[in-house]
Amino acid sequence: MNLKILILPGDGIGVEVTSAAVEVLHAVARKFGHTLELSEGLIGGMAIHKTGTPLPKDTLDKALAADATLMGAVGLPEFDNAAPDKRPEKGLLGLRAAMGVFANLRPVLTYPELIESSPLKNHVIQGNRHDHRARAHCRPVLRSTAWH
Repeated sequence: MNLKILILPGDGIGVEVTSAAVEVLHAVARKFGHTLELSEGLIGGMAIHKTGTPLPKDTLDKALAADATLMGAVGLPEFDNAAPDKRPEKGLLGLRAAMGVFANLRPVLTYPELIESSPLKNHVIQGNRHDHRARAHCRPVLRSTAWH
């Protein structure tokens, strides 16, 4: 299988996490005989620094042409008081809107001791080792972080 994947490292820890995720992608591709065509784009604070916008047109074009997008965290403290259209998160929201996605898929491990603490209905997660908190029929958007 040949996969075109756009890598959006994002900001801060996102760069480190996406780098490690790319190593995993390469290992999986080698093991299963896949071919990866990776490209990189700017989003978030780094995009603002380099282009003046949190979601450059070039990044959006690459995302729409890719089979999947692996995205790191966006956001830097220096933008905390920036105007809404100049915040790193605006890039993420713009990407979601353009791709028609509304949720990130985040598998989580469910511990029996904590089932009662979950906002999900118990019957949804009981007996499910992995709970995929959101399901969306859309282009895959893979994120490397869990807290955005």
